[in-house]
Amino acid sequence: MAERKPRWKAAAEFILNPRFLLCFGLGWFVTNGWSYLLLALGTLFGIRWMVAVASAYMALLWFPFTPEKLVTIFLAIALLRWLFPRDRKTLTRLKLLRREARRKFAAQKAKWLAKRADKRK
Repeated sequence: MAERKPRWKAAAEFILNPRFLLCFGLGWFVTNGWSYLLLALGTLFGIRWMVAVASAYMALLWFPFTPEKLVTIFLAIALLRWLFPRDRKTLTRLKLLRREARRKFAAQKAKWLAKRADKRK
């Protein structure tokens, strides 16, 4: 029987996969990178509206309620599926992670519902 890899090692293999890193970079550029590029170009050429828009967006990212990090990860996964549909190893690992997350969510939901039912009694 093959030994199971530690979770941190399995996660590192998924995250440090060159294909996922490429997709994560593209996803980051779509959600954040454009503002850094706009800020650099606006500062370089003295275009005030570029600096203002980029600065306002970057300031917005510092608020705790912005879902930008989640959007970046979901976008990276979507790009991975779209750009590399034949990467079975990574997609299988992603499917297993999703299945485990759903199982844990269902267990937590059942626990919460049981606790809620106990309070009503």
